[in-house]
Amino acid sequence: MLFVRATPRASRSMVAGVGQDADGRPVLHLRIAAPPVDGAANAELIALISTALQVRKRDVTVQSGATGRAKQLVVRGDSARLIARLESLIDG
Repeated sequence: MLFVRATPRASRSMVAGVGQDADGRPVLHLRIAAPPVDGAANAELIALISTALQVRKRDVTVQSGATGRAKQLVVRGDSARLIARLESLIDG
């Protein structure tokens, strides 16, 4: 499970850092170039996460928050590798 906050219509798609949501949970901030129309932003978000974590697009699904900025993603794969890749993203 990965919690993210997406900002659509950015100049380019990128991982913008880590922050906290209103409940104090850590969230990954993402900037998405696509507009939030007809699922384009979610598709771009899935592509960005799959590339960043080196998994297939079909291994990333939006579990909740499909129409909002705060989303919960399910990323399938080897936990240890995913955590290592996520840590390297965060540490920059």
